[in-house]
This record gives sequence, C-alpha cells and structure tokens, in this order.
Amino acid sequence: MLSSLIGGFISIIIGVNLMPIVADQVYTSNHGTINQTSGNNVTGAASTVISLTTLFFALGILSMGVALSVSSLRQSGLI
Repeated sequence: MLSSLIGGFISIIIGVNLMPIVADQVYTSNHGTINQTSGNNVTGAASTVISLTTLFFALGILSMGVALSVSSLRQSGLI
C-alpha cells in the first residue's frame, strides 16, 4: 500500500511539474514563435483541439489523484 502511494505521489508531482511545459508547447503551436513571420502554425478546428490538450492533461493528473486516494481508502477499509 505504501509503495503505491509513493509511486502515485511521484507521478502526480511529475505531472504537475510538466504542466507549464505542455502549456508552452500548446501556445507555441497555436501562435507561432517570435522568429516566425507567418503567424499561426495551426488554424481552425485543429487549433481548438490543440488548445484542449492542456485541459485534458490537467484532467488526467486530477483523475490520477482521485484514483490514488480512492484505492488507498479502499485498501484501508474506509470505503
């Protein structure tokens, strides 16, 4: 039980630390870089889908935390 808790917390910490990197990459893919003169790399519906990447990454980290807490409560007999 303790090893799964430690592994889960390490995964959550890594995911939270990767969140700004994912957000920067999504922003760069939608708006281009400073040296790029053409503007957006992606337009239209693809831009909307790529913008949702950060949201789904955050939801994945959130669901990992909820699953970790539910499984540890189940193993301890509280649920």
